[in-house]
Amino acid sequence: MTQAIALDHVPKVPGPAGKKRPPVLAVGVIIWLGSEFMFFSALFGTFFTIRAHALHWPPPGTDLDYVQASIFSVVLLSSSATMQRAVYLMERGRRAEAKIWLIATFFMGLAFAGNQLYEWITLPFSPSSSVYGSLFFIMSGLHGLHVLLGLVAMLGLLGRIAGSDGDPGEVSVFQGVSYYWHFVDFMWIGLFSCLFLLS
Repeated sequence: MTQAIALDHVPKVPGPAGKKRPPVLAVGVIIWLGSEFMFFSALFGTFFTIRAHALHWPPPGTDLDYVQASIFSVVLLSSSATMQRAVYLMERGRRAEAKIWLIATFFMGLAFAGNQLYEWITLPFSPSSSVYGSLFFIMSGLHGLHVLLGLVAMLGLLGRIAGSDGDPGEVSVFQGVSYYWHFVDFMWIGLFSCLFLLS
């Protein structure tokens, strides 16, 4: 008993154990996104290699709607700001406001995905039309898949907010999803440049 009381008065020495560590989930997402970045880098490398050896790039009959693509690109990139706002509010315990910004992010991403689907349906070429057509559908399709995964993750976050009063791991989950969404937006800058601007 005396020993327990004595230990109670021992001053706590600050050290590594007392330092704030980054959330494990967020760190895991960052590591995973590193592998995703290498995957997309390989796609970009393939694109530029084929483009360098092509006589005509893009081939005739591959006209794209640059204006519409630009508008929805702005929508997607703007969703990074709304997502970050949601994270900022969640970190400060303002869950109701964070939910509103997360819903806004979801619908912006959904609008982009809807436009991409419309674009695929109305394009004057198909994946089998040419090498350019194959690359266009592969690259934009893989990015579209990542957008859909991000939308599913957001729905999961919305369900988590609605189903609880908050828990310590909630902010970490928000941060992890936000890192993923920022990555999706960042990759689109490169893809838009390759598929639209450089073409």
